Amino acid sequence: QVRLMESGGGPVQPGGSLRLSCGASGIILSINVMGWYRQAPGKERELVATHRSGGTTNYADSVKGRFTISRDNSKNTVYLQMNSLKPEDTAAYYCNFRNLGSSMTYWGQGTQVTVSS
Repeated sequence: QVRLMESGGGPVQPGGSLRLSCGASGIILSINVMGWYRQAPGKERELVATHRSGGTTNYADSVKGRFTISRDNSKNTVYLQMNSLKPEDTAAYYCNFRNLGSSMTYWGQGTQVTVSS
């Protein structure tokens, strides 16, 4: 069992920045992947970015160059620095965790990001 605790969402004006954090606790294996997904009203949940424990990152094309995912393995925490935010970035952002080699995927409760003037 893995528990995820997110923080850092909120309202922001277009062009602004926010930083999301997600800490994992529980059964954490040394090789795992943490990431962020988002879901806007009426749309399916989509990948934002992922970060493997070994360092490999992956980004959705829509956020490349604006968002940066990082992690602190000693704290089992992943961060999402979001810059140059756009109204279309408005969504509930969900932290995701998976121990590699396991089919179990864990989700955080979600944190709302609203980009509006």
